[in-house]
Amino acid sequence: MDEEKIPSRILVIEDEEGIQELLRMTLQRQGFEVRCADCVEAAEAIMGEWEPQILILDWMLPGESGLGWCRSLRRREAYKKLPIILLTARGEEADRIHGLESGADDYLAKPFSPRELVARVNALLRRAYGEMTTNRLRLGELHLDLRAHRVYAGDTEVHLGPTEFRLLRLFLANLERVFSRELLLDQIWGRQIYVEERTVDVHIRRLRRGLEKYGYAHIIETVRGEGYRCCGQVMGSDNGETP
Repeated sequence: MDEEKIPSRILVIEDEEGIQELLRMTLQRQGFEVRCADCVEAAEAIMGEWEPQILILDWMLPGESGLGWCRSLRRREAYKKLPIILLTARGEEADRIHGLESGADDYLAKPFSPRELVARVNALLRRAYGEMTTNRLRLGELHLDLRAHRVYAGDTEVHLGPTEFRLLRLFLANLERVFSRELLLDQIWGRQIYVEERTVDVHIRRLRRGLEKYGYAHIIETVRGEGYRCCGQVMGSDNGETP
């Protein structure tokens, strides 16, 4: 299977318009795909339908702070390893340590040079994704390319929506673990976004439909009264349960 090189996706969360535009232009000139948000709520909405591969997060934001959101992200299974660069005017050693202890992977103090920003982004991407083309999540012939955010059954690409991809990634990374609807809402959508529990069932059905033609719908099991899990067996047929 040939690897397809795609631009890395960067989400910038910065409420100062001038700095946000500087970040966008600097990164886009380097070939990155960039989206921007000015608060945590807007960032959560973007992450719900777009899979950023790195966050550049301002420490101080209106509403929930970037530092607080960083801690929150690290408590979610789906985002525990998402690379995060904390951007702030606080340059003291104690502040840098506080930021890193809160879950940030790197720290960049304002004012910063565009060249240093790009160098830090590239270094962090290499550390986080440099070996992911060979470290895929697999179950039989079904595998996820974590770098390209693609799913394959053998050599055939399986087309899933972004939410279905996140669900499958979470399930394959935690085989046999039962996830309640409430936990899935927290891990996939986040606590800041209001989503009804039945929405989980809708996306589970979509995930099963996407896997069905390749013989993998049965791996997503309904655990009655509890939630859902991904079974580790690749043989067998769909048991016909629906949410």
